[in-house]
Parts: sequence; structure tokens; C-alpha cells
Amino acid sequence: MFKYLITVSPLGFMYGSSGGFLSPENLVGRSGAKFPPEAATLSGLFFSANKVKSYICPKELSDNLFVAGPFWAKSDNPEYFYLPIPWHKIIAKKGVDEWKIQTGKWHREFEDLDPDYSWQTVNSWDNKPAVIKKNGDIADIPWKYVPILHPKTKDDERCTLAEDGLFLENAVQMDDENCLVYLSTHPLGEDGWYRFGGENHLVEIKSMKLDDDSPILELLRQPIQRSFALIAPGIWGSNKFSFRYPKNEDFSKKRPEMLTDKPISYRYRAKGQMGRGRYAVPPGTVYLLREPLDKTWWDFPENWFPKEGFSLKQVGCGLCLPIEIQGVE
Repeated sequence: MFKYLITVSPLGFMYGSSGGFLSPENLVGRSGAKFPPEAATLSGLFFSANKVKSYICPKELSDNLFVAGPFWAKSDNPEYFYLPIPWHKIIAKKGVDEWKIQTGKWHREFEDLDPDYSWQTVNSWDNKPAVIKKNGDIADIPWKYVPILHPKTKDDERCTLAEDGLFLENAVQMDDENCLVYLSTHPLGEDGWYRFGGENHLVEIKSMKLDDDSPILELLRQPIQRSFALIAPGIWGSNKFSFRYPKNEDFSKKRPEMLTDKPISYRYRAKGQMGRGRYAVPPGTVYLLREPLDKTWWDFPENWFPKEGFSLKQVGCGLCLPIEIQGVE
């Protein structure tokens, strides 16, 4: 089980370009899916920090380190962090709605109502949309994109190219009173300043021990029955293909139905090598199963996840929580 919250507080700008599938010559594209940095970025920092100043056995990290995210929180109350709103809850400025099952089909009351909010507090996970909105347990994203010009240098000299010597970095600026949050099975060495993410921007990182009755741990202990929602990107399947749900027979026979959005790009670096680009099922995706699963995410078999040097389960892929859908027994 996760035992720590890792908080990441940017000391200035962070990297925000959609660099997962872009070349160095084309960094002006923007994608909200590429910020905050994926949990794999934090996992890599664990290993690099441990090489500089060893604080734990490398094999222990390789075998037992699990991280998940990204989430975000108010810096003065990180335990009650924000996570993605499940797609069956629609919370807009002018009203709320909810997908439900009626006569065996998905149904909602207001077809023209689009969600304005996509983050809710972890302690409001089980609440209805109207209650979440009334209690103010929703929020807009606390970051904005800021384009920054960078010089492009020659391959053999630290000099700017005579032509086309500048490129745009799509940097991100977070509000000072907020921080990024990740879940982890281990603390990250010493609290302090680290280089984190693309362009190695400077951040302050702290490890916070989770109480046994922490809201996220209580949710993660609940077995999933017929419905659940992703709170982290989901990558299922083999090393060659990415599927929308596990193709394992025990899962596939339950014939999942989904509420989801278009796939998001997902890429990570392992052992100094850039992993093959993939597409992931976005956080917030809702799965409705024909039969109860009766498992927590921790109980999901590793063969449900791709493995490229390590299981993608170790970087929190497909982390999910049980939900209640009206009309589902």
C-alpha cells in the first residue's frame, strides 16, 4: 500500500510542452495531458537521487517502489489533495448532472450540459455532484502556460545557431499556494531542492507519511465491485499494443462498458532510454462491469499491465477507485 505523499513545489517555472511525441524543432505545441509530469518522472528521480546519495538498497527500489499520480493540492493541506472527477459526474458552473443506468442503458437528464470542472478533493469522492459543488470541493487547475524563448545551440559549441537559433518552451507557472502531489510506497531520501521533469526546472520536494485513516488509503482499501474510475492514466495490454481495458480473460469476460474521452499521449524514460510512445486511457474514465471484480487496484495481476524493464503498475498505471452509479446493483 502507498505510505507517503510526495509534494512537489515548483520554484519558478516547470516544463509544459507536449513533448511526448514532438521533436526538438517543434516544441510550441501545448497539451494539458503532459502537465503535471507523470508518475514515471518521479520514479526516475528516486533512482537518480539514490545514486547520488544512497539511502536505500537499489534492488529494494527496483522491486518494491510504486508511485502514482499526478495530483495537486493546497500546500498547507496536501493530504486532502485534488484528483480527477469521474466522467459519470458532470459539474458545470450553471448546474450538475450525472450519468446513470436506466433500463440497461446510460442516461442523463441534461444532454447539453458540459463539465467546467475536472478536479475534486479526495475526501469528497463518494459524494453526489450537487453536494460536491455546494461544499466547494471542486477547483480550476492552479497553473497556466507561459511561452519562453530559448536559444538553440550548435552541436559542437555553446553558441546559438546563426539561423533559427531560438525555440519556444511552453513553460508552466503554478500558483504559489499549490503543489503537485504523488503517492509513493517510499520516501524520497532527504527533503530539499531537486531538478524535476523536462528542462530540469528546480522544485522543492517533501515526503509526508500518510496516516492509516487517510482518505486516500481508506478508498484504496475498498474492493471494486461493478464500477470504478481511473485517477491516473491507464495502460493495459501487452508490450506491443495498448488496450482500453485488460485483455486478460478474467477481466474481459465481464464485458466492461466505458465513459471516457480520447486517449492521451504517454511516454517515459527508463535507465536512460526513452520508452516507446504509447496512448493511455485518460484519468476520470469510468468502467462498468457485467460481473463484480471484488479486487482492489493492489490486487490487479501484473500481467494486466505492460512490462518494459519494469511493470507499468509500478508507476501507477490504471490506479482506480470504486464508484457508485445509480441503477447499478
